[in-house]
Formats: sequence, C-alpha cells, structure tokens
Amino acid sequence: MVSLAAPAFHSLASQVSRACTTRASSKCESAPGRRGAKARPRAAGTAQAAAVEAEETPRFRWDELGSDLSEPQEQAMRGLSPKLPNRCRALMPRVLSLSPGDENLGVVLAFWVKAMKPKRADWLLVLKELKAMESPLLAEVLEYALLEDSFEANVRDYTKLMQIYGKQNLLREAEEAFQAMKARGLPCDQVMLTALVDMYSKAGDLTRAKETFEEIVLLGLPLDKRAYGSMIMAYIRADMLDQAEDLIKQTEDQQVFAGKEVYKALLRAYSYKGDSEGAQRVFDAVQFAGTVPDTKLCALLVNAYCLSNRIDEAVCVTRNMRSAGLEPCDKCVALILSAYEKANRLEGALEFLAELEENGIVIGQEPSQLLAAWFGRLGVVHEVEQVLEEVSKSSKSKQSVSVLKEGTKSRKSKDGVKKEWRKGRTKITCTIM
Repeated sequence: MVSLAAPAFHSLASQVSRACTTRASSKCESAPGRRGAKARPRAAGTAQAAAVEAEETPRFRWDELGSDLSEPQEQAMRGLSPKLPNRCRALMPRVLSLSPGDENLGVVLAFWVKAMKPKRADWLLVLKELKAMESPLLAEVLEYALLEDSFEANVRDYTKLMQIYGKQNLLREAEEAFQAMKARGLPCDQVMLTALVDMYSKAGDLTRAKETFEEIVLLGLPLDKRAYGSMIMAYIRADMLDQAEDLIKQTEDQQVFAGKEVYKALLRAYSYKGDSEGAQRVFDAVQFAGTVPDTKLCALLVNAYCLSNRIDEAVCVTRNMRSAGLEPCDKCVALILSAYEKANRLEGALEFLAELEENGIVIGQEPSQLLAAWFGRLGVVHEVEQVLEEVSKSSKSKQSVSVLKEGTKSRKSKDGVKKEWRKGRTKITCTIM
C-alpha cells in the first residue's frame, strides 16, 4: 500500500492488531509444557515489548467517543440526512468529536471498518456528510479511505483529494497524493491534470502550471474551457497579459471559450493598468464569446479610458450602455467626473451631467459627493447652478433642473477648516449643495 500524507492512520490500527496478537502469543509461549525453558526468555521479552507497544498505542472506548459533543457538533449531527444508514450514522459522532491531526482517527476508522464492513457507497455517504458540514477532517478521512480495499479507490477520488488540498494551498500534500495515485498504477487523465494546472495557477506557480498544461497537450488529451481558463489565469496572475490574450485567441479559434470570470479578470488587469486598447480588445472578445456585458464589465472599460485620459471614449461607452438597455452605474459616472476634474474640464463635465439628466438618469451618493467637493474647491456652487439651467434649456430638455440646496456649515478641526455638505437631491445627475 502506498501511504499518503497521514500514514499514521493504518500504522496505529496495525499496532492495535499486533499488540493483541503479541499478547496472545506471549501467553501461549509462556504456558508450561509447550516450548520448554528455551522459549520462556523469548516469551518474557515479547511480553515486555508488547507492554511497551500497548502503552504507546492510543486507547479509547467506542461508547465514550461522541458522547460529549459541543453545541455546534450537536447541531451538525441534527443536520445529517435522515436517509443515512445506521452503520454510517454510528461513525459520525465519533469523527466529529475528534480534532484535526488526532491520531485516534485512524483507530476509530479501523474499528468501524472491522465492525461494520462498509462498502464504497457507505464511505461516499460519510464523505458527503463531512463535506456538507465543512468538516476539517474531510481530507484525513478521505486519505484513510483511499487505502481501504472496501473503498475501491479510483482516479476521481484522488482528484477530489487534490482539489481539497488545492483550496487550502497545500501543494506538497496534493503532490504526494498525485504521486501515490501514480504509484498505484491508476491512469492520469485530463481531469486530474487540469486540477493540477488550476492548483498551480492559484498558487502563482506559473512554471509548473505551464509544464502540466503542456503535458496535457503531449498526451493528446482534450483541452476544455476549464483547462484553458486555469492557464489563462496563471498568465494573468503573473502579469503576462499578452500571453493570456494570445491563449484566449487560441481558444476562440477552436471554439472553446473560457468562462466569463476569466475574461473579466483579464479586462480588470488591463483596466487597472490604464491600457484602454487592451481593455477594448478583451471587451470585444467577451461579446464574441457570446457573453452580454454587464455594468461591471462596462465600468472596467470606462476606468481604462479614464486612466488613459480618453474621456470622450469613456462617455461614448456610457451612451452605448444606454443603447443596450443598461443604465450607467454610479461607479461609471464617478470615474468620468473624476477624469474631467483631473483634466480641469468643467464645461465637459456639465455637458455630461446635462446629457444624463436628459435621459432621466439620477446618480447616487458617490458621484454627488465628488461633485460637491469639486465645486466647493472651485467656489462656483451658485454659478454652476445657473450654467446647468442654461445648458438644460439649450438642449431643449422638457425636464426642469431642480436643485435642492440645504446649505452648508463649516466647523474647525485640528487640521484647519473642514466643510461638511449636507445631503441634498437633484433631479439631474448630480447633487449640488
């Protein structure tokens, strides 16, 4: 048998068995008339070794385990499936009473296997319940099960164990499980290798992710959207956006499109770098893949244009959003207004606000506070009100520009004079107070 990350499980069970066998054999050897005087010294030595081994072996009583569960553990027991067989239900409180790394777990499982003689279906039910209650012992129980003949382990069982380790970022344990599977002669399929690529990708190990990805190709195994997506994410995490985009183009040529979250991650990376051209290419690729962009994707594109000081293109994105039936979110409006402020283009900001008002869009707190701070620094609160009215009239908007101004108050702080703007509301896209 090939041992996994917790080989002590079976060794403990074997110690219990050997201790019982040794104690029984020592009694037979020390009995008179069996082996004579020559056998007695060996029997005495064996009995002494058995006593030492028995002291080292953890002792427990099956009936006592699980009798003093905590309230969360009791609640977990009450949440067990009513269809769970009694042989499985008998094991659950004993397992729940143990802590991760408790060496008694192997002895408990060995006792359960010997007494109940479970089949694979029983093991799977126990593992399913442990997963449902998010037990930290799930991996340890699965490790033990993989070495039991009654479990009839296959490749997919090892894949599940590796995925558990991958989520916990335990690469060494996952690799040990992979090597144990190969040592047992089980075939390595595409699902297993894809899980490895995903694990290395999330761990930021680009080199090993590429090696495993290339191994899938060399073995002639099919590459699905999950394999491509994991490798693309590995490039993104390594800040190799060009390679990630090239791999996306490769998937498009093969009509295998990565998930929406992969496109969003690449778009976010280009957006935060202020690469508007790269962001636009990815945005177009999202639509080519058959995904309808939402407000979050549009906001990332707007951010890319604003950071690259292409405000007119950012405004054009909001117009396209309205044409597609999407209302520009407060984040989009705030980004554009912030870009106008940095470029010192007050007139452009006012035209943008009037355009939004004409389309019946009312902005929220974030852009309102941004505008209030900007106009307050300029000292043109009243002038802006008049300009907005004129712009609204010139655009022949039927809606009136109503500005509810509740005034301001100021107070002194340690840092100097600090202005506090009370909440106000306007019918247009900004709130001026």
